[in-house]
Amino acid sequence: MAARESLFGGLVASGWHTAAITMRLMVDGGLPLAGGVIGAGGEIEWPGPTRPGDEFHLESEIVEIRPSRSRPDRGIVTVRVETRAQDDRIAQVLTAKLVVLRRPGGAPS
Repeated sequence: MAARESLFGGLVASGWHTAAITMRLMVDGGLPLAGGVIGAGGEIEWPGPTRPGDEFHLESEIVEIRPSRSRPDRGIVTVRVETRAQDDRIAQVLTAKLVVLRRPGGAPS
């Protein structure tokens, strides 16, 4: 009864629980960058709640790729990841900057 009377109008999970699910889906889905990544900052938003029974999928977009100014063997990739529920409702948006290794020709690997 307390959950119904709350700001959310029902039972919800913590945004950090949603973030943990997102990270697991990213790892299991194989982030398409070879050689690993290092997080270099980002932003996270929770435009909608995570509710009991939600099943999530991710939609990712590479927003920007640029070479590192200080390390020529590395690049910075900005990725936007939407965590969507089964009804296509957005529960989380993660925009992250990732440090990645560059290919010898200059492109991120």
